[in-house]
Amino acid sequence: MSTSVSAPTLAPAPAVHIVGTELLSNNWYTLNKVMFDFQRRDGSWQRLSREAYDRGNGATLLLFNAARGTVILTRQFRLPTFVNGNANGMLIEACAGLLDGAEPEACIRREVQEETGFQIESPRKVFEAYMSPGSVTEKLHFFVAEYESHQQTGEGGGLAHEGEDIEVLELPLATALAMVQSGEIQDGKTIMLLQHAALQGLVALRA
Repeated sequence: MSTSVSAPTLAPAPAVHIVGTELLSNNWYTLNKVMFDFQRRDGSWQRLSREAYDRGNGATLLLFNAARGTVILTRQFRLPTFVNGNANGMLIEACAGLLDGAEPEACIRREVQEETGFQIESPRKVFEAYMSPGSVTEKLHFFVAEYESHQQTGEGGGLAHEGEDIEVLELPLATALAMVQSGEIQDGKTIMLLQHAALQGLVALRA
């Protein structure tokens, strides 16, 4: 006998008043210290300060082939992981990039071409997510797109003048999911897309 569970009743959104913003760094992207007054759920006010790193929003995409049960991922060096316990700094990821003023779909078409060499036809947006909301403003737009071998019109590999040296991987979805379990895949956006593909099924991703 199943029991239905109703959605929880959420408290009203708090009132927030920005008091001031101090620029801490503007070297690559911007790091601000923000002071603000925050109304707590009991009605009292509290003055807080937080640092927020703004690198813009981005887009990411999982390439899949439903008939073959495969996905396309990339592998590249990521310095922040290297200085935080990733022994060789190499990370397996879904294609992704910053919007840099472009629309999310245009951005991800460009990034997929640069990183994997595939020219995709119909990327489909599946959801959006804030990736590190405690300190980073970035929101990612998540896409999926089916690929065929003939759509790989270039080698990919990224842009050498930007320091990119990207390896292209074609894996069975089951293998990629097993690599999440084993710790071989540790990138958050990639895990989210792989789990979405597993829950929906690759055929359903065509819709």
